[in-house]
Amino acid sequence: MYETVKTLHSYWAYLVLLVLIIATVNAIVKTLGDNEYEASDFRKSLFTLIVSHIQLLIGLALYFVSPRLQIFSELGMGDIMKDSVNRLYLVEHPLINIVAVALITIGYSKHKKKRISKPKLKTIAIFYSIALVLFLSRIPWSTWLG
Repeated sequence: MYETVKTLHSYWAYLVLLVLIIATVNAIVKTLGDNEYEASDFRKSLFTLIVSHIQLLIGLALYFVSPRLQIFSELGMGDIMKDSVNRLYLVEHPLINIVAVALITIGYSKHKKKRISKPKLKTIAIFYSIALVLFLSRIPWSTWLG
């Protein structure tokens, strides 16, 4: 089960990054270009929200079936924080990515309350950009690309 969830989490991450990059770049370009907010912008931001939440659920399932979780009871938090690999997988990656998904959720919710195109797009651009940077900062690149 662990390997299946891990594989799903890894491949779904490509989809999350793709749609997040599309939604973010779209919002930035439209904000800077003074373009109007359209139905396609709503769909892009909504799809990004949905895909990222699914990834979060897959990630949480992976976290709790992971053999790494036993390391908490064996080593304790102090030793986990001293080891960069364990710290990445058990603390940094989950925590930062939960924050990133929360930012996507907040950005999506705030943009729906705006009535004018520019503030709608700007809200998406800001929140989704920060989430993208956070996601990219905590991907275990050595495992992902290796």
